[in-house]
Amino acid sequence: MKREVISTAKAPTAIGPYSQGIKTDSLVFCSGQLPMNPRTGELVTGSITQQTNAVLSNIKAVLEEAGTSLENVVKVTVFLKDMDDFGEMNEEYAKWFTRDPPARAAVEVARLPKDVGIEIQAIAVL
Repeated sequence: MKREVISTAKAPTAIGPYSQGIKTDSLVFCSGQLPMNPRTGELVTGSITQQTNAVLSNIKAVLEEAGTSLENVVKVTVFLKDMDDFGEMNEEYAKWFTRDPPARAAVEVARLPKDVGIEIQAIAVL
């Protein structure tokens, strides 16, 4: 099985020993993305809606670099700092996955890198 590292300047650079994404013969695994502006490296610190938008924009960029798209996402995991943000996150998320949304899990976690409010990881088919 082929394994290729995916890297794009249109998403934040990795802040540790991991890749933005890994592409295999038929799947793309996107590492958890934070609400960061890839051009400036600064965190998006606004509402959970703004943070979700930034995260999904970053995932979209990694998927496109790998040759696929959000339409081909089959599984998403959403990590929230506060489950009270679920409704607001879900409204923004629904704008990105309008047709045949992927399987998804959403969990509240004690803490996320850089103390952000959300992190999302995704798996897509090619």
